[in-house]
Amino acid sequence: MTQKLDLLQSTLEAVLGDQIKAFKRERGEITVTVSAAAYADVAKRLRDEPSLHFEQLIDLCGLDYSSWKDDGSYEGPRFAVVSHLLSIKHNWRLRLRVYCPDDELPLVASVNDVWNSANWFEREAFDLYGILFEGHLDLRRILTDYGFIGHPFRKDFPTSGHVEMRYDPEQKRVIYQPVTIEPREITPRIVREDNYGGLH
Repeated sequence: MTQKLDLLQSTLEAVLGDQIKAFKRERGEITVTVSAAAYADVAKRLRDEPSLHFEQLIDLCGLDYSSWKDDGSYEGPRFAVVSHLLSIKHNWRLRLRVYCPDDELPLVASVNDVWNSANWFEREAFDLYGILFEGHLDLRRILTDYGFIGHPFRKDFPTSGHVEMRYDPEQKRVIYQPVTIEPREITPRIVREDNYGGLH
């Protein structure tokens, strides 16, 4: 495994060079971070370069790093996009990360033209985090309804949300109303009894 990762690391460094902004090798996996400006080009090179040949995008997701600033050790951008790539030809995997340069308008290039499996993944990251993908031809919500306000996976989104849906029998349709759930703290009940579960 170590020799395989050594080969992948040296190949990535040779092909991408200074486009690699950060390189992390941990737990048998490699994570490469690139700038938003280089993201689309790097994606094409990772797919098309015969020595790498990452022909498959397994997953793409958004991340919100806003809570990392709480301990004072993180000063980077709030949002990032992480892709997990697979080369069937070489039997290796890679994690590719790109940070959105603007926290107020998180935007990176779409890689849907590189890997068409990115289509719904990018829509999901847009829906849940509000990350925009430049060049995506059908960027609309995929998990929440079209009238939903906000992005529920952002760390500052309230747990109970802003509105709730219910069916109104008088209007004979679904309506939105302010959230009626009262916030409360639930303390779990701990059961302690001798011979619990039949163990002696």
